[in-house]
Amino acid sequence: MAEAVLMPKTGITVESCIIEEWKKQVGDQVKLDEILFTYETDKAVFECPSTAEGELLEIYYQDGDEVPCLETVCAVGQKGDDCSAIRPSGVAAQAPAAVPATAEPAAPTAAAKAATAPTGETSVALASPRAKNLAAQAGVDWRKAVPTGSKGLIVERDVRKLMEEQSAATAATPAPVTQAPAAASAPAEAAADYTDSKFSVIRRTIARSMKESLGSSAQLTHNFAFDATAIKQYRAEMKALGGAYAGVTIGDMILYVVSRTLLAHPDLNAHMLDDEHIRHFNTVHLGVAVDTPRGLLVPVIRNAEKKSLLQISAELKKLAAEARTGAISPDKLNGASFTVSNLGSFGVRSFTPVINPPQTGIIGVCEIVEAPRTGKNGIELYPEMTLSLTYDHRAIDGAPASRFMQEVCKKLEHFTATLAE
Repeated sequence: MAEAVLMPKTGITVESCIIEEWKKQVGDQVKLDEILFTYETDKAVFECPSTAEGELLEIYYQDGDEVPCLETVCAVGQKGDDCSAIRPSGVAAQAPAAVPATAEPAAPTAAAKAATAPTGETSVALASPRAKNLAAQAGVDWRKAVPTGSKGLIVERDVRKLMEEQSAATAATPAPVTQAPAAASAPAEAAADYTDSKFSVIRRTIARSMKESLGSSAQLTHNFAFDATAIKQYRAEMKALGGAYAGVTIGDMILYVVSRTLLAHPDLNAHMLDDEHIRHFNTVHLGVAVDTPRGLLVPVIRNAEKKSLLQISAELKKLAAEARTGAISPDKLNGASFTVSNLGSFGVRSFTPVINPPQTGIIGVCEIVEAPRTGKNGIELYPEMTLSLTYDHRAIDGAPASRFMQEVCKKLEHFTATLAE
């Protein structure tokens, strides 16, 4: 008997996923736990292993299709097994390439049936979260889209098609005719010297989040410099000890200090609910920006203020590795109360980090440089590090935001004493 392979539910907040690429095709032999396809959420890319062994009998969704979590994606079994009991209603299966010429015509798919239905709003008002979000951003009524998803579900591609149709209809509307002087015919258009590409799901999510952040909050950035002698010295001592200590970085030390400082500044360890309400957190869920091949991800160190420096260092390395390989759960990418972004390794001396809404603040970590100052024997050089705080002025004013950063810098300048607190 054929067995159904379901679209995994990789987190409690994930309702649908997009198939990125099939690794197997109809007719291929499949082993248990062998990768069938990769799929994207709005946070990362994952691999879907087979939950059955045998032949890949039918595929119900193709590359780029958005599929509700726990929906049947394909059927695996033995040749000749009946798949009708597990086949999603209204979804046509991908059959093997060789089809007899006398075969009866396939039953019309949901999309084909919908295409012949009267235009206008669909009678089934069901749409995926992605489709609704896209419609809201584009200012279109998703209920007017023709559903092609399983069981009459309107998915993202349906809204995009609706947008294209409405755009084409607008462009086709005749404009007032005005008499213009005759112009010489333009030369034939040269071959395009560019390539248009579609953003990945993760890139689209980042773009949407950054636009929302800058458009919906009052962001200001302050830059603070401090003497990095203490943290450089402590880093050297840890490296000399070897083992787990050798992995402790200056970035880890900054995370440690930020986690110990935030609770005394609740307006920065918070979420803006709207222009009139704020949610303060009683613990620190520290988001850390991680550069990955698929784009920026922000895994979360939960209850960071309760963890030691070594625990923070080890957890960050584990989360960063999972993020870079695409194996991280979406639940580990949600719920941060504050974020730290580190560009120091790229030689950045100052930048303006963008807040991750609905958070109220983010720290940007810059490189350490040799800076001059007046010492006992005249001008001397010392290691100077800059931290850039971007804060939401709706939640906090400049003075209390600056006091938070003064405290962070002071604790870093006296890092050994900070560890003893």
